[in-house]
Amino acid sequence: MKLVLFDEYRLGILSDAGVTDVTNALPNHQPHSAASFWVELCRDFAQMRPKLEREATGKTAVPLEQVKLRPPVLNPSKVLAAASNYGEHVQEMRPRLSQDWLLDFGVFLKAPSAIIGPGQSISFPSVGDREVHHEAELAFVIGDVCNNVSEADAMRYVLGYTCLIDVTIRGDGDRSFRKSFDGFCPVGPCLVTADEIGDPHNLGIKLWVNEDLRQDGNSRDMLVNIPQMIAYASRAMTLYPGDLFTTGTPDGVGTFAAGDTITIEVEKIGRMQISVV
Repeated sequence: MKLVLFDEYRLGILSDAGVTDVTNALPNHQPHSAASFWVELCRDFAQMRPKLEREATGKTAVPLEQVKLRPPVLNPSKVLAAASNYGEHVQEMRPRLSQDWLLDFGVFLKAPSAIIGPGQSISFPSVGDREVHHEAELAFVIGDVCNNVSEADAMRYVLGYTCLIDVTIRGDGDRSFRKSFDGFCPVGPCLVTADEIGDPHNLGIKLWVNEDLRQDGNSRDMLVNIPQMIAYASRAMTLYPGDLFTTGTPDGVGTFAAGDTITIEVEKIGRMQISVV
């Protein structure tokens, strides 16, 4: 199932025909409030799925161009991000980094307030001579409370997958701060449930700046896979339903500027376009 949030944070199912509104199947829909419907949906999706399917039956989908898509996540308690998780990206960054530890795998946090959705804009920051880079990534959403889990059990905590652009200011300074400016976490266009994705470790990941294909990788090249990431992070912090976890970027990262259009596409998920102002 492909889930979207749209207009005033209504819940929809995305298909080739457009968006089918299934908000009425939710027991506690309150726009903007993750404490109500979104967390419950992520946590209880297996039980709620038949209700969503029944609500969609017989309804006419609204064409996609007639709705305003929102990010397919809502107020996560945290956004976790894997660093240095593709070998060729590590090599392309090696000459740029003065601290070797930044080339080692790790997990850092991005501010949830950095999240934007399809059709929204990144406001290019005033950073002097520092570069601002795009990083195309496969991301996933946590579906249940997750603490100190094993790699063998980790995948059952994944609700689904989406596309994410990890925007970052290069240079010295705290990684989380440099990656948490408003608009630095575009997410979308939809959340595809894990059953539709199958193996998430064999998905094409592409990113264009305007018409220029900058990144063309595959999630099979991750150095640390998704079960390992979840086990690693959950030893330190509890992951909650609705939390967003992004898995690192392939090589090809680079600069962009005001006036550009950035497009990300992840196989089996879809394509999202973001403008830069």
